[in-house]
Amino acid sequence: MADNESLVALNGTQLSYIGHDCKDIPDFLGDTYGHFARRLDLSFNQLRSLAGLRMFTELEELIVDNNLLGNDLQLPRLPNLHTLTLNKNHLTDIEALLEHLADVTPSLEYLSLLGNEACPNQLVSPDKDEDDYQRYRYFVLYKLPQLKFLDTRKVTKKEVMEAHTRGAFMKVVKPKLEATPNDAGSESHPLPYTPLPRGSRDAKNHKGVFAKCRYIYYGKHSEGNRFIRNDQL
Repeated sequence: MADNESLVALNGTQLSYIGHDCKDIPDFLGDTYGHFARRLDLSFNQLRSLAGLRMFTELEELIVDNNLLGNDLQLPRLPNLHTLTLNKNHLTDIEALLEHLADVTPSLEYLSLLGNEACPNQLVSPDKDEDDYQRYRYFVLYKLPQLKFLDTRKVTKKEVMEAHTRGAFMKVVKPKLEATPNDAGSESHPLPYTPLPRGSRDAKNHKGVFAKCRYIYYGKHSEGNRFIRNDQL
C-alpha cells in the first residue's frame, strides 16, 4: 500500500493519478480515497473503463483527458459531479454518451469533449467547419440543458433558446465515404487527434481547464495560441 500511495498526488480532497498507463482504475484508489475525494484527475493513462469510480461517491470534478475511452463508456451514478472533461479519447457516438450522462450525472454543468470524433471541429476533422461545431453545441445543450460551459465556450442564452427550439434536429452525422477504385487496395489510416497540447504528466501541474476561445484549449502548458488567426488579434 505504501508503494501505491507514493504514486498518488493528494491535496486535501483533490486526487491525481496521472501518467501510469493503467487500463483500469486501481482498486486501492477507491478503497483509500473514494469516500472523501472531491476532485479526481486520471489523465494520461490508458483507461478503457471507469468502473472503478463506483467507490468515489462524493466526486464533484472528474478529469480523464488523454485516455482510450470509447463508446462503451459507463459511469456509475455520480449525483454531485458538476465538472467532467473527456478530452482526447475515442468517443464517436455523441447521442449515446449524452443520454448516459443525463442519466448518471444530473448535476453536470461543465463538460469538455475536445479531441474526440464526437466533437466535430476542423482540428480533428478537416471536413468539418464552424457550422458543424455550432450544430453540435445545440444538440449537446438539447440533451443536457443544464450545462453552463461546453468545451472552450460559456453557454449563451441564445444557444439555450436555439437548443430548446431546434436542438433535436442538430445532430451532426458524418457521412460514410465510398471507396473509389484508386482507393480499393489502400489502407485507411484515421487522422490523429491533435486539438490539444501534449500537456504535462506532472501530477502537480496538470489541470483540466475550461477557457473562452475558439477551438483553443487552455491548459497550464497550452500551445493553443499557435492556432489564433490574424483576425482574432
